[in-house]
Amino acid sequence: MRFVVDNSVVMRWLFADGSDADRAYAEHVLDVLGGPNVQAIAPSIWPLEVANVISRAEARNVLVNARSAEFLRLLDALAIAVDGDTAEYALGTTLELARRYALSAYDAAYLELSLRESVPIATLDADLHQAAENAGVEAL
Repeated sequence: MRFVVDNSVVMRWLFADGSDADRAYAEHVLDVLGGPNVQAIAPSIWPLEVANVISRAEARNVLVNARSAEFLRLLDALAIAVDGDTAEYALGTTLELARRYALSAYDAAYLELSLRESVPIATLDADLHQAAENAGVEAL
């Protein structure tokens, strides 16, 4: 099984914040990802999003380097593949999806990948979730 994982879910693994329902969903996604023959995919912007959140949290002293390093080891051990073709669709399909669903181009990249790969999406972003639903993408 394959699915697209949005950074909104991944960051819950790091910070364990948000509502009880959000944390439970993020844990569910992590459990699914740990199963046999399961792989998550993310657009090529995803590592930059992860790095940005971590660096900003460290700068605000919300996160210490040791915890960041531990979290990065977790991510490295998980079956998360980074899509190498994200940029190829950025100024076409992704831009059109951003326009159609009033998404940021970053969020539209996750939707574009789900549509292109015909796989479900795991997200806690309400706007992205709604856009995925409207586009006929199944939620994990």
